[in-house]
Amino acid sequence: MPVALSLRTAVTLLALLWGVAASAQTQSIPVPAPPSIGAEGYVLMDFHSGRVLAERDIDERRDPASLTKIMTAFVVFSELKAGNLNLSDSVLVSEKAWRAVGSRMFIEVGDQVTIENLLRGMIIQSGNDASIALAEHIAGDEATFAALMNQYAAELGMTNTHYTNAAGLPNDNHYSSVADTARLVQALINRFPVFYELYSEQSFTWNNIEQPNRNRLLTRDASVDGVKTGYTERAGYCLATSAERDGMRLISVVMGTDSASARVDQTQTLLNYGYRFFKTHRLYGAREVIQQPTVWKGATDTLNIGLAQALHVTIPTRDYEQLDAQLEINDTIEAPLAKDAVVGRLRVNLQGETLVEREVIALNAVAEAGVIGRLVDSLMLWIK
Repeated sequence: MPVALSLRTAVTLLALLWGVAASAQTQSIPVPAPPSIGAEGYVLMDFHSGRVLAERDIDERRDPASLTKIMTAFVVFSELKAGNLNLSDSVLVSEKAWRAVGSRMFIEVGDQVTIENLLRGMIIQSGNDASIALAEHIAGDEATFAALMNQYAAELGMTNTHYTNAAGLPNDNHYSSVADTARLVQALINRFPVFYELYSEQSFTWNNIEQPNRNRLLTRDASVDGVKTGYTERAGYCLATSAERDGMRLISVVMGTDSASARVDQTQTLLNYGYRFFKTHRLYGAREVIQQPTVWKGATDTLNIGLAQALHVTIPTRDYEQLDAQLEINDTIEAPLAKDAVVGRLRVNLQGETLVEREVIALNAVAEAGVIGRLVDSLMLWIK
């Protein structure tokens, strides 16, 4: 039988769990329209819930410039996590890497440079030479590495992205979008939280040349801890950013601004808007028990049910008490039941609008009862 769980009526319990103060008299803060900023394309997205708070032309294909290096790092991090590489591994610098045009780490041909130092050279100094050296070490040549980048892009659902090189040099067949870049940043932070810490480092020195991190927001806004700048004449000035304040992480991507200062200012405008007018709440944890409905013909009488992944919602500030969760469970749940079997759906609504809908699953398997138990439950079901 469907069961309705009202978050409004359960607000006292939720306040104890999450420290949320609720009051029927609390007035919502009016949410103005998102700011219109000076970028050809941009997005502001919550990291946990994925809700987009501001956007313009987010699916249009654009030259990503050095934002490309986010995917280059993603591939390297994947190899490190899989155990195929170690940070201490040495990479032989080729002439092609040494001759890279544009921003450089200043590695020399024939040098042996560790993966860790090349990552810092690419992430902090935006070194095209470091990017090529990493690509050649992992895949043999840059073209093969680009094919690997495209495989990861397809896996992440980056449908408006195609790479031809590891550094972000202009090419008619090398493109990405604002939305795809935000999706990539979200995946990188989620999968590689330890490696992500490299993006907050302020400077790096190689070959006696110290270069500051090109992301000026790192020194301007203490909540910002990444991610990457980019520039070519065709792309304009670009910036992918992530920031965290009071447990709420936002991702911003701006592409096609007209100056280095503009990309910083426009990003700051987006972040301030998001943090001022919205709040992200964690409603349920991954595999957290939501309810324990009856199981018929089973070795146990009840079943733990919940969600496969944590559920977050991003809503206007102070609208929390108006959330309403509707839990619909299958009328009859019978054993045998496999772990992770779908047994219902959860919908979270705000003022009549469905914000999110998730499958509810069995958190544990339930074996069949014995013959007598099954007969008794069959009779009970017939009477019911």
